[in-house]
Amino acid sequence: MRGVLRVEPLWVETFTGLRMDRFVKLVKVVRERGGNGPGGGRPWCLPLEDRVLLVAVYYRTNLTMRQLAPLFGVSPATVCRVIQRLRPLLAIEPASRPADAVERLWIVDGTLIPVRDRTVGASSRNYRFSANVQVIIDADTRLVVAAARPAPGNKADAQAWRNSGLAQHCEGVTVLGDGAYINTGLVVPHRKRPGRDLLSGEEEDNAEHRRVRARVEHAFARMKHYKILRDCRQRGTGLHHAVQAVAHMHNLALAS
Repeated sequence: MRGVLRVEPLWVETFTGLRMDRFVKLVKVVRERGGNGPGGGRPWCLPLEDRVLLVAVYYRTNLTMRQLAPLFGVSPATVCRVIQRLRPLLAIEPASRPADAVERLWIVDGTLIPVRDRTVGASSRNYRFSANVQVIIDADTRLVVAAARPAPGNKADAQAWRNSGLAQHCEGVTVLGDGAYINTGLVVPHRKRPGRDLLSGEEEDNAEHRRVRARVEHAFARMKHYKILRDCRQRGTGLHHAVQAVAHMHNLALAS
């Protein structure tokens, strides 16, 4: 049975959110990371381009494997194997320390992602089992710099940040955080003290801080166009791989 979806500009742009030239770059990265496998075994029934499209469509639409199978003309078991094989290869590469680190401005924030795997998430303030994912973006380019492994959703942002290991990517770079990141070494808004209002200069600083920090919220909104981040059914490392892949595709979509 021949599938409906193929690597053509109409299908790629409609179902992945990537222009064709950006999708070609994604396929190139997967190929360089060994997406075609070591060889010698039974060949895949889909070419690499179609397999990358399958994973991207899965993350974008969050369709079940049984729903994806007829779209690509394969069995649900094949869909599962393709996703399991390729999902680590779509991951974003964490940015190295930039040469002009002193002049750069990064923003960090956490977002809650609903999950089904209770070993990954926890009951959180959105009344669902969620995971807290810490993400750093560049304030100028809006590109994702790095994303941490998910933490249980009931962990505070400051605790999730300290345990994320992302601080090593931020040496020498000014990083903004919201009021939840007090005592983490990040730049946070001024706080009111008991019996003392903020000074006028502090209020202006906070207003500018909010204006700049809103860019990370905009990045989360764009990333959650990939519906896998609205209700992740993957277990184990599946959410981590999904976040890394979505961050990679988000950057490809924004890159000039």
